[in-house]
Amino acid sequence: MLPDITFETTPANHPPELPRAVPGTDPLVWLRRGDGFAGLGEATRFETTGPRRFQAAEEWWSSVVSRATVKGPSDSPGMGPLALGTFTFSPASAAPSVLVIPRVVVARYRGREWITTATATGQDRFLMPDAVPAPPLPRLVESPGPIAAANWPAVVGRAIELIRSGGLEKVVLARSVLARAAQGQIDPRPVLEFLTRRYRDTWTFCIDGLVGATPELLLRSMRGLVTSRVLAGTIRRSGSDQDNLARAAALARSSKDLEEHQFAVESVVTALEPFTDELAVPDSPSVLHLPNVMHLATDVVGELKRARSGRLPGALTLVAALHPSAAVCGTPAAQAATVIERLEGQDRERYSGPAGWIDANGNGEWGIALRCAQLSPGREEARLWAGGGIVAASDPAAELAETEAKLAPMRQALGLTV
Repeated sequence: MLPDITFETTPANHPPELPRAVPGTDPLVWLRRGDGFAGLGEATRFETTGPRRFQAAEEWWSSVVSRATVKGPSDSPGMGPLALGTFTFSPASAAPSVLVIPRVVVARYRGREWITTATATGQDRFLMPDAVPAPPLPRLVESPGPIAAANWPAVVGRAIELIRSGGLEKVVLARSVLARAAQGQIDPRPVLEFLTRRYRDTWTFCIDGLVGATPELLLRSMRGLVTSRVLAGTIRRSGSDQDNLARAAALARSSKDLEEHQFAVESVVTALEPFTDELAVPDSPSVLHLPNVMHLATDVVGELKRARSGRLPGALTLVAALHPSAAVCGTPAAQAATVIERLEGQDRERYSGPAGWIDANGNGEWGIALRCAQLSPGREEARLWAGGGIVAASDPAAELAETEAKLAPMRQALGLTV
């Protein structure tokens, strides 16, 4: 049954630093450089599966918004009705995709701060619980996923053989490791605090037990403009600034990495063109410097095209068109998805799927769920993921090293030995 929800937004004067602004053990978080949202509780949620998961979620959200009572200002992106969500990578995944409407959201965006409460019919007004310091993380023991690190080069080698045999240009393969608490539970709050402090230029998120810090923005849709940040092509950082400059220059000249990156850019441009009047695409990628790795990066920017009704496409419509991009799947996408299913040995669930937020006006930010871990329902376990793009010129040993570099942020955040 569809709920009737009252959303009330009030200005806030200097709320606590996000994500500490919400004290519970199950926060809903989307943050970058101190801006974003920290929510707590659930007014309601929507779960869906299958190939129409994006369309079903958008239809549900539109129905919620049409029935909602909105009080207070709603002129800034994220004010008023807001939902955070994560979607599975594959339409065949056994895991659900979800949109969650928090009971309370503490927000900060471009110098404005506000609090929004959401109260569904039959619910009492939400009372924020007293802040209780998060307990330290328990000692975690790491074990390999279905494919051990020692066996990963052989899997990559098989993918290279398939590419060289024709019909496939690029495939993105991922592996996982499992971290299990010796005793106790994994509280996501200290993980989030570490990630927001250490990786400020990424989008830090915690939604329905999926926690991470992604450097890749699938799309930002704001007031008629759409932006997508494409990352493909990676090199690990060293401890020397001079060496890192040399590595960045080598990455920018690498024919293997430039080829991998171009596939990803072309897939995004092809997906966005039907929805835009104009797209701006840089001639060559830049190098994005993160604390653990460097990536080739391209920001694609476009002006959204209005439909005959005068409406702009909603953020979830754009998400559905963009996912999966060549940055997380491959080229051609259908063939790459088949190879992924054959070689990875497990369901990715929400890893490398879209994660982000949407408001009542169609604004939203959706990242690709990378550099992340999925907590088990009882929070005794965390499954960490990392992957990389494979092309004909890939080196299996280098691809293993790349996944190790990409696992580092979550290993560090969880207190695992790196």
